[in-house]
This record gives sequence, C-alpha cells and structure tokens, in this order.
Amino acid sequence: MAGIVLASKSAARRAVLDGAGVSYEATVAGVDEDAVKASLLAEGAGARDIADALAELKAIKVSRGRGDYVIGADQTLEFEGKLYDKADTVDEARDRLRALRGKPHRLHSAVVVAKDGAPIWREVVTATLTMRDFSDAFLEAYLAEEGEHALGSVGCYRLEGPGAQLFSKIEGDYFAILGLPLLGLLDLFRRHKVLAE
Repeated sequence: MAGIVLASKSAARRAVLDGAGVSYEATVAGVDEDAVKASLLAEGAGARDIADALAELKAIKVSRGRGDYVIGADQTLEFEGKLYDKADTVDEARDRLRALRGKPHRLHSAVVVAKDGAPIWREVVTATLTMRDFSDAFLEAYLAEEGEHALGSVGCYRLEGPGAQLFSKIEGDYFAILGLPLLGLLDLFRRHKVLAE
C-alpha cells in the first residue's frame, strides 16, 4: 500500500504532521532552491507562484519511481512587493524584524502532492500577518531567546513559540503559517484511503 512521504527537512512541517497523527517518512528533496528562485524571478514570477513551483518541484523529484504520496511544500514571504529568503545571521534577522515591525506582510504557503513523478493535488494558502510596534528592548530579548531558531523561517519567527508575541493581528490558516496547509491535505489522503475516513 502506498505511504506518505514528506519531501522536507522542516521541523515545523514534521511537527504539523506528527501533531495530526499522520504516519509518514521524511526525506530531503535536494532541490537547488536558490537557482530555481533566481530563474523564476528573472521570468517575472511573483512570490505566490514561486512557492507553488518549488513545492511542485520537490514533490515530483522525490516521487519519481515510487508509488507513495509525496508532499512537497514551500513558503515565501512577501513584504512591500519584495520576496524575502531566510536570514543567514542573527544580525540579518534583527534587520528583517525591524523592517517588518508595525506593518503587515504576507506568507504564501504551497503544498503539492505527487505520485509516480506527477502532481495530483495542490493548494496555495496566503496569510496576512501584522507585527506590532514592539520596542528595541523587546526585539533584543526575543533574539537572545530565539537565537538560531530565528533563522529557521523566512519571517524570523516561530508562531508556535515566542514569535507569537511579535504580532498584533493574524489573518489566515494557522497550519499554513507554520508552513504546511493541513486540512485539505488530510482530506486528500482520506479520499485516497491513505488515512481512515
């Protein structure tokens, strides 16, 4: 019987599936995301389409030659018309959070399921998150607590952790913000009899 494979090394995505009680195998897709993003940006693709394309590429690559249901996922952050990647250093995270402070940004979370090298289902969910106008002292305390964890997401926050304190308003699906839109995915697996109805 076909199983479920997560083509991602993301701890947050694994935690979402673990929390939902889904049995799966995790593997790394091995996609050169920077090269793909650069190519798509050169073609004029927007942040939403880039998330969708990367999710599809990961799912297809891992699903080739296997009959499992492979989940590919990607998330992009769009702020004031620009696409942002993960920060490389805590100093870069500090600058990012200062820029986002007091303003809204959008997270585009894409999930694609592929089987035997072809996509069979996809969803892209956009959430709008507004950061509160936090103090510099709060920012320094936050970064001291989060440290390297701040570099694990494009927004430099974990909503399931101390990052929740950065926000004044959140509009959108919680699971999508964590990087894996979940409810449609679970419904797909129930329809394909991979999960119990």
